[in-house]
Amino acid sequence: MSAPFGLSTHIFHGDRLARAHLELAHAHGLNLIELFATRTHVDYHDPRHLDEIGGWLAELDMTAASMHAPITVGLTNGEWGRAYSNASPVAAQRQEAVDETLVAIAAARRLKCETLVLHLGLPRGQRIPAGDNDVGAMRKSLEPIAGACTAAGVRLALEVIPNDLATPDALLDLLDGDLELGDAAVCLDFGHAHLVGGAPEAIDALAGYILTTHVHDNRGRDDDHLVPFAGTIDWPLTLMTMVKVGYTGPWIFELPDHGDAAATLKRAVSARARIQAILDDLGQPLPFSEE
Repeated sequence: MSAPFGLSTHIFHGDRLARAHLELAHAHGLNLIELFATRTHVDYHDPRHLDEIGGWLAELDMTAASMHAPITVGLTNGEWGRAYSNASPVAAQRQEAVDETLVAIAAARRLKCETLVLHLGLPRGQRIPAGDNDVGAMRKSLEPIAGACTAAGVRLALEVIPNDLATPDALLDLLDGDLELGDAAVCLDFGHAHLVGGAPEAIDALAGYILTTHVHDNRGRDDDHLVPFAGTIDWPLTLMTMVKVGYTGPWIFELPDHGDAAATLKRAVSARARIQAILDDLGQPLPFSEE
């Protein structure tokens, strides 16, 4: 059976999202979309822009499967703006990140997204202010975000990212802990998992909690967001582990444009075919012998 593959609009992140971007994804057979909530890209504060996006998706018979919660004030000419952190020890900065996420949850509901993907704190590899990634601050942020998701009918997916707040073990502690998180689950980001102990290991640890995925690769050092099979993830073992834990959700390619979005999409389609072939092979019954 064909796996449900999709595309994050991160590949178009430097531009205001336009119908032409969705047409390009559609032309490559990637009809499940994760919308990246950055106001310079998808203005989740603007109902008119959201309705425009919803109209394009309907016309193209595409689905907004998920929305990525805001991580920055903007991305312009390749320059990232100030980061949002829901784990900031500075109360006003933490509350700003929460408030922006609450607006994004309302936008996700408007676009009928099933899932909101959330970073906890800031990932290694970007500038992290002193004292940020504070566990207490993150915990204070998480319940109101989870409550808003529940009220909106949108499932919260905590993403595996390379910091101490969002390793597989840390996410398990949160999901099994004392916070009221409703039906929150996990976004298994394969590239990030590769950086924090290995993708197959993360899948095993998070079995039963994986709601959605981010599909990309790296060489084990930096968060390169390469097309699968261009890095060092052991994809056959990783996919076998996904099958073993019974995963049936979306496979969302989260790729930058790497200088040429169309070329990157073409490589992603080739990777999709390889992933599907491996999944098909894993789905075949084992040969039986009476001997």
